[in-house]
Amino acid sequence: MGETKRMQELLTEIVVHLSRSHQQMARILDAKRHVAVRMAHLVQALPDEHPQLNGLDGLLDSSANVNKSVISYLNSLADLQEAVAESMTSVLKAMGDSGDEE
Repeated sequence: MGETKRMQELLTEIVVHLSRSHQQMARILDAKRHVAVRMAHLVQALPDEHPQLNGLDGLLDSSANVNKSVISYLNSLADLQEAVAESMTSVLKAMGDSGDEE
């Protein structure tokens, strides 16, 4: 019985560490979100005619950078969601395995 309790304590520690790790990942994502939102505001503020962005090439480069920022943010969100799902699956599986030992 003591071994099962120790296993549960270890799983609790793992969940706490995973939680902190995921919290830090979420903070990074929040910073990326702020960058993407700010870039979108800058693009929205551009005049509809004759923006001074070094011609068509500059305009294309600028909008490509905004798109890359948004895509990067969305990919990061997907990575975080996948990491949370994988880690929680592992923890739940380990909890189930430790429960079978009783």
